[in-house]
Amino acid sequence: MSSSNALVVLSNNLAEIVEQVGGAVVAVNAGRRISPSGIHWRNGIIVTSDESLQRYDEITVTLSNGSTVPVTFIGHDSTTDVAVFKIENAKIPVANIGDAKTLKVGHLVLGLGRSSEGDIRAAMGTVSVVSGAWRSMTGGNIDQFIRPDITLYPGFAGGPLIDAAGLVVGMNTSGRRGTALTIPASTVNRVIDQLLAKGHIARGYLGLGMQPVRLPNNLRTALNITSVGGVIVVNVESNGPADKAGVLIGDVLVTFDGTPVDDTGDVLALLNSGDQVGKTVKVQVIRGGVLVELAILIGERTATDE
Repeated sequence: MSSSNALVVLSNNLAEIVEQVGGAVVAVNAGRRISPSGIHWRNGIIVTSDESLQRYDEITVTLSNGSTVPVTFIGHDSTTDVAVFKIENAKIPVANIGDAKTLKVGHLVLGLGRSSEGDIRAAMGTVSVVSGAWRSMTGGNIDQFIRPDITLYPGFAGGPLIDAAGLVVGMNTSGRRGTALTIPASTVNRVIDQLLAKGHIARGYLGLGMQPVRLPNNLRTALNITSVGGVIVVNVESNGPADKAGVLIGDVLVTFDGTPVDDTGDVLALLNSGDQVGKTVKVQVIRGGVLVELAILIGERTATDE
């Protein structure tokens, strides 16, 4: 096969993928001049970029045939940038969801978006960066760091990242300076599962006020501690989980469930994973110059705990 024929075949294959997957891509009309896109992720479930929404009520989506239908807000997780809606009697395809762990640097990928007029749009590029789990600036636990080298045109946020097999491996969103980032499918699925089960994202709660501190070198050496910092307890809520476990003001938390913690962000990230709620975890604190181990039954954060 000549190189020109190979390019024609590749071009046709990409166009077929856009046509097949595009039916599951909608425009989300949420009161902004530029509508983000959304993905019909599961039967009756639409996901989109949470940060792209101006409101959560009176939302409609524009389908591939140009028609506009209402959707119902289920819930959102701002820390992973995922918002979830329900669509009734959806006569549109459901996306075929793949696994972002198959991605390698250099793989060809497509990003799709749909305009509020119903037009499908595509951008092609390669996977620029793939690495392990990371934490967003708001404390969300995201299973993989994926940066596709695609142009995130206006309205592409909330749309799918598609691999060469035509599978949706994640949801695109905006990173720093408008660069594209992808929330992997496994993270999106975890958020959907929690929202469908509880209507909200479970957040762990200790009932503590904390501040980061640096540990003196002589204390680190004496206690055989490798981390350079910890978090000092400045407030303990009466009858809260930490209070019941015996945590005292002045304690310095250095490990949480076996993981070193250097600042309050580390603690919040561990609590925000959701699977900590109702779990008893061991923590180590420095008290009076010695290490003390305590067991805390993690509570669930409520609106009054914010």
